[in-house]
Amino acid sequence: MFYVFLADGFEEAEALVPVDLLRRADVEVRTVGVTGKQTLGSKRIPVLADISPEEAVISECEGILLPGGMPGTENLYRSDFVREAVLCCAEKGVPVAAICAAPSIPGRMGLLQGRKAVCFPGFESYLTGASIPDKPVVSDGCFITARGAGCAFLFAHAIIERLRGKETADRILAEIQYAC
Repeated sequence: MFYVFLADGFEEAEALVPVDLLRRADVEVRTVGVTGKQTLGSKRIPVLADISPEEAVISECEGILLPGGMPGTENLYRSDFVREAVLCCAEKGVPVAAICAAPSIPGRMGLLQGRKAVCFPGFESYLTGASIPDKPVVSDGCFITARGAGCAFLFAHAIIERLRGKETADRILAEIQYAC
């Protein structure tokens, strides 16, 4: 199971584009309503989560995704469940994917020390100890980070590549007619 955490104020594209593409790649994905079963995105789009945090089995997951957006990132960071899940996944070496402002979550937890990571411009100071290359998406160890909503398709590609291989990730982008 791959979990996508949703908290009020999350950036819709950063969560839902990866959910869509991961499901196309036959990854079993569940959205987790961290602030309630129904969450309201930063653009005021209501989204009904698949499950609650109590139903998620983080110890057995394939990875997690933290979408950015404000105040969604802060709502995720304030959640003990989210921080414990990030730590559990990092310790197990399974993907922790974070986009936009959300890389600040593992950054503030000290988990990006000595790694490469990217985030939305202005949040770099939260990536404690990380080097920040000039790229839209970066994978380093179990962490996959991306700059923002415009990178959502490349971000999803990086996650799929990690979980199902490059061939599958490339095929999914070709099937949706992604071109850059």
